[in-house]
Amino acid sequence: MREEEKKRSSQDSSFKRFMKKRWAFPAIYIASAAIILTGVLWYQTSDNATDTDSYDYEATDITGKKYDEPALEVNRAMENFVMPVKDPDSAVIQKQFYDYDGKAEEQEAALVFYNNTYHPNTGIDIATKDGETFDVLAALSGKVTKVEEDSLLGNVIEVEHDKGIVTQYQSVTEMNVEVGDQVEQGDVLAKAGESLFNEEAGVHVHFEIRKDGTPVNPLDFFNKPLSSLQELDTADKADAEENSGATEENDEAAPSEDKSSEESADENTGNTDEDESADTEEDPAGTSEDEGQTDDQVEEDTATESTDA
Repeated sequence: MREEEKKRSSQDSSFKRFMKKRWAFPAIYIASAAIILTGVLWYQTSDNATDTDSYDYEATDITGKKYDEPALEVNRAMENFVMPVKDPDSAVIQKQFYDYDGKAEEQEAALVFYNNTYHPNTGIDIATKDGETFDVLAALSGKVTKVEEDSLLGNVIEVEHDKGIVTQYQSVTEMNVEVGDQVEQGDVLAKAGESLFNEEAGVHVHFEIRKDGTPVNPLDFFNKPLSSLQELDTADKADAEENSGATEENDEAAPSEDKSSEESADENTGNTDEDESADTEEDPAGTSEDEGQTDDQVEEDTATESTDA
């Protein structure tokens, strides 16, 4: 018993001696803080690992992938419209686009004569200097939406590039594409041929660019991107053309209205002259009657005077 008590008393005395040292409390404090900080960091690390398991890093989690929307083709948006021939320097514009705002001479040169009637040209007719056939190329990448055999127009190929924007190739033969094909800019679509609609053009390709069904002048968009055509408001242009046509009709109708006004004024003038002549004819008669009455009165006065004498 005594030995155990001695051991305890020695341990107590050693602990007291340890606590009496200056660095004892700071060392205990630092050690406690280190233990607590280590515990906090370990807890946070384990919590983040648990949250990571709840995420799905597949492609469907990428922003925008969960929406079923068509992707924009950046390369196509950056492409510029080009002439649908391999060598533009050897090409000849056989007939220009009919511009309703153009000069009278230019409009006359852009008319196509068919079946004893003149028709405005809704595109440009491209031929070569030697008059031989040539490859017709895609002016812009897109999807083929129409391939039709047409004896009047000389067959038709239509390629869609954006919603409402298409290019059309008429008067072609040996067509190499089908509906649904994806074509790249410069791909050979067909060969240039002839058409009954414009026989004077000979071997050529009739090229059109349309936006929302309205033809535009292809020469205004060559070497320009698709975005330049997207910004074009063809509806306002069509309304302006309709308004200009209505103005011309009103101008043509105005002279007839003025003429009717002049005729009515002439009629009124004629009526006035007739009224004045009628009044004039009636007035002399009344004046002669008055003069007759005056002579009778003078004779009566003279007879009265002679009787009195």
